[in-house]
Amino acid sequence: MLGRILTSGLIAGAAAGLCAAVLHLMFIQPVLLHAELYESGELVHFGAASGTAARPGFGLDPVRDGLSVIFSMLTYAGFALILVALMALAEGRGAVILARNGLLWGVAGFVAVLLAPAFSLPPEVPGVAAAEILPRQAWWFATVFAAGAAMWLLAFGRGWRAWGAVAVLLLAPHAIGAPEPDGFAGPVPTELGALFAARVLGVGLVAWVLLGLLSGFLWSSGDETAS
Repeated sequence: MLGRILTSGLIAGAAAGLCAAVLHLMFIQPVLLHAELYESGELVHFGAASGTAARPGFGLDPVRDGLSVIFSMLTYAGFALILVALMALAEGRGAVILARNGLLWGVAGFVAVLLAPAFSLPPEVPGVAAAEILPRQAWWFATVFAAGAAMWLLAFGRGWRAWGAVAVLLLAPHAIGAPEPDGFAGPVPTELGALFAARVLGVGLVAWVLLGLLSGFLWSSGDETAS
């Protein structure tokens, strides 16, 4: 059992992390590097002459890009191990795990880890005003845990109590509210921040769907081999 979890999780996580890294380098990193130019003052927003210049081009940085790929693969490997362990738990309760419904597991993971926290604490480009890091991290972890529990109850819960608990778990962190800065200010154009948040969520959805698909496929394949 443990060997199947490790094998399925590491392979699925490495593949999904590599896909996420490639998409990050193509679509997210250019926005980040562009925002860093505003943060450093090389570009200036609000009508300054330098702010109207054409968007600069960005070359590859082997060290930075290589570390991004490694970090992405490690991160998604960790997510995959958790996802496959939950699949094993669900299978023990009578659920059937296949590549097809693995897609739904991936969507549930995306909702729990990215979409639910982003509803009140969206991805941020460098240079924007933000609350202290520790309160934001605590709120993020609590929100992910609550949303993950809600996804589990949505899939396996029965009756109105379960549905009510789903609603409470999804709404409570946002009713409490994410930590916010004292004021909103920053050198980066809001259009750039919106593009960054949208691309982070889009890439995350693709990566999580692939993660769920591969996790379900590898787990079900291991089950057939064992039998």
